[in-house]
Amino acid sequence: MTDRLPGFNTLAIHAGAAPDAATGARATPIYQTTSFVFDDVDHAASLFGLQAFGNIYTRITNPTNAVLEERIAALEGGTAALAVASGHAAEFLTMHALMQPGDEFIAANKLYGGSINQFNHSYKNFGWSVVWADTDDPASFEAAITPRTKAIFCESIANPGGVVTDIAALGQIAKRHNIPLVVDNTMATPYLIRPFEHGADIVVHSATKFLGGHGNSIGGLIVDGGTFQWAGDARYPMMSQPRPEYAGMVLAETFGNFGFAIACRVLGLRDLGPSLSPFNAFLILNGIETLPLRMQRHSDNAQKVATFLSTHPAVEWVSYPGLPSDKYHALAQRYTPHGAGAVFTFGLKGGYEAGVKLVSSLDLFSHLANIGDTRSLIIHPASTTHRQLTDAQKTVAGAGPEVVRLSIGLEDPADLIEDLDRALRG
Repeated sequence: MTDRLPGFNTLAIHAGAAPDAATGARATPIYQTTSFVFDDVDHAASLFGLQAFGNIYTRITNPTNAVLEERIAALEGGTAALAVASGHAAEFLTMHALMQPGDEFIAANKLYGGSINQFNHSYKNFGWSVVWADTDDPASFEAAITPRTKAIFCESIANPGGVVTDIAALGQIAKRHNIPLVVDNTMATPYLIRPFEHGADIVVHSATKFLGGHGNSIGGLIVDGGTFQWAGDARYPMMSQPRPEYAGMVLAETFGNFGFAIACRVLGLRDLGPSLSPFNAFLILNGIETLPLRMQRHSDNAQKVATFLSTHPAVEWVSYPGLPSDKYHALAQRYTPHGAGAVFTFGLKGGYEAGVKLVSSLDLFSHLANIGDTRSLIIHPASTTHRQLTDAQKTVAGAGPEVVRLSIGLEDPADLIEDLDRALRG
């Protein structure tokens, strides 16, 4: 055996998995069960008391889900992970572990519209407040820090505009103030960007998108980087204070550099319940096996389509960091050397009406609210995903009235270009 760490392609196929011990099945089985039999009373007591690892109830742990968790932790370079019901659930359980009523977190203003809505409205019911900072101005994050700030949140590549975030700059700010940096890595996946290498402490994913990759299953993931020192930090009592649920155990002391992942599981998922179906975990695992191949093709195709649109007479502008003229091209060269991803926006000269017409005039592109499918997808954010925002918020989020978002799939790029050209000229 060698001590060399396997390459990304190998990890995408093998990390966390082994032939099934009972049957020899090579593919990870779907353990479609609610509960698991204990060896004896002492075994049950050790599991419930966190003195031993094992399975109790699928809401908390499941062997199929465990393979998915180990695989994404390996691909991201983290210490542990937790699979949950959706990307929103991953964000929620992360904040539940970090925040107390009256606390704040700072978020980049270029985010998925659903996250903006979640942060602005739903989190108020828990007494959590969001403070918005300018993605393009790292100093604005530092200026927003107060004694109540418990986290900084950003997307590695922002949805919908394909904006590349300077993760390292935010990581330096977070470390100066001893605050965890949480990075949503959905758009990039670890194939394009590994946020822990640039200063992140926690990574979250909507596994619904590129990780699963086939538009057939919803899921979310939380990855613990093992880099933040929770022990002794009274600002984060879920990790640093004795937990009455577990006979006074301090999770950060007991579990060390994967204490955050444990807290999300046994204090969040256990009680709040957004568990991932083992069947969905199985589908997402199958998707991850081809992740490096798909992400490279997604990015290569997107580069060709964006280049075409950048010179089209019906198009006012294109926001894709793979273009040399793009504002974020230098950051893309630094953070995403394999390509700038599959999702980008462009502005139509005809404004809102032209956007509504375009999404109804294409054949190959599917008009729906998702990204990261093998198929190419299109949406007009102002009338759909960002509809709940004010006009000013839409513009700040990169979803103005003229904006159209594309998620480029795995088809032949010449066919995608022909489809777009026909609809734009029609």
